[in-house]
Amino acid sequence: MSLLNFGKKEIEKEPEILSVFPQDIYDAGIMELQDVIAPSALEINSNFLKLGEKVVRTLFVFSYPRFLSINWFSPIINLDKVFDVSIFIHPTDTGTVLRQLQKKVAEVQSQIHMREEKGLVRDPVLDTAHADLEDLRDKLQQAQEKLFSFGLYISVYADTIEELNKTETEIRSILEARLVYAKPALFQQAEGIETVLPFCSDKLEINTKLNSSPISSLFPFVSFDLTSSR
Repeated sequence: MSLLNFGKKEIEKEPEILSVFPQDIYDAGIMELQDVIAPSALEINSNFLKLGEKVVRTLFVFSYPRFLSINWFSPIINLDKVFDVSIFIHPTDTGTVLRQLQKKVAEVQSQIHMREEKGLVRDPVLDTAHADLEDLRDKLQQAQEKLFSFGLYISVYADTIEELNKTETEIRSILEARLVYAKPALFQQAEGIETVLPFCSDKLEINTKLNSSPISSLFPFVSFDLTSSR
């Protein structure tokens, strides 16, 4: 059974009136930090990005020589090009590393003994690897060294693809002269630029195990052109 409401008018809702105060209009259209620093456009390709009017390519270093000289990275830092460098140093557990090195030493020793049993001449590569492993084990055990996962990334900027390719070739040639090898992050350029930007996030995670001595050879950045007010 329904009740009919006679003689009473329904209360009409008043329409919402938008604020027209100048301060409210200003707050609605105010620019935020993301609006200021964001590029006008972003285009992702397999081996480069297009950020507004610029093109950018991120490289990662994947191979290092047995020895690194002091300030080997200085020619890159002093290069008259526009680029960003990002370095990630992840510490590793010394106990775990020592157990892994022990297994590796046993493998190398086994290969050396097998060659001796077959009457083959010694292999300098195996002998050098065995000596290096034992030396690293001693230094880790005595806390003279620490082992790290090390990642080095370079993002190169240019106005055209031709200029970008030329700069990449120049950087890779300088590194390869020191037996350091790098290549672009194919199909991972978006992750590459996020890795190089100051977010402290290694999106690529392409790291190499290095002890503290070769890592320290990357520092300090020696340059007469780089300055800082702080």
